[in-house]
Amino acid sequence: MRITVVCSTLFLCSLLAACISAPTPHGEVKSGSVSGGEVAQSDTNRVATLTMRANLDSLYLLMDKLYRRNPAEWKKTGVSRDEVVKRVRDAVEQRQVWADLQGKHDIAAMALALSPDFKADRVAAFIYASADMIITAHGDKIRFYLVDSLDAQFLYNAARNMEIADWMLSTRRNVSGQPLLLSDEINPGERNLSFEREFGKIIGRLDVLSEFLTEKYRRAGINYVQNLLGAPLLQFLPVR
Repeated sequence: MRITVVCSTLFLCSLLAACISAPTPHGEVKSGSVSGGEVAQSDTNRVATLTMRANLDSLYLLMDKLYRRNPAEWKKTGVSRDEVVKRVRDAVEQRQVWADLQGKHDIAAMALALSPDFKADRVAAFIYASADMIITAHGDKIRFYLVDSLDAQFLYNAARNMEIADWMLSTRRNVSGQPLLLSDEINPGERNLSFEREFGKIIGRLDVLSEFLTEKYRRAGINYVQNLLGAPLLQFLPVR
């Protein structure tokens, strides 16, 4: 009987140890290498630059995912998906025009890319237009330095534009009655919301950056008043 109790105790202890063991690693936060250009960046400039980089990378990820679900689209632009992805990235990063958008930019380009009768590569047009809109909201810049300034309201508006675009992709139909692009899918056998999550990341980053900028200017005013009120109290007193 004692042997049974001891064995049971050991078994329970082993289960408890397994439950409290270290969780499975899911990666770690990594900082980028220091570049010479960072000397000309404030903390706000650096946050804005990192946020922009993350949002562009999210758009490129969405582009790859959309092409995988809608392979007919990239075939309108190039001979391979990888080639088209590179062309879109280069056009975004180098601020080149995208011919299929007929010279339109930011929200006008998004409206064209999401119009039901658009015939060209919709994925390329939508991703390029979304990136162009976000960059426009950041003062037409991708990297930010001390001489640059950002408008919190424009960033907030960009977040709302991405919400609208996400909704259009999930609800709007083309002239044949089909979804503009296949993205998220929910059915009895599958639940794929990866597109929704990536859109959410972009929207969240834009909202946080806009709030950060608003708070920065608000705190600057408060700190100024605190310095004025506190100045008489922060003077050294004579000791002789």
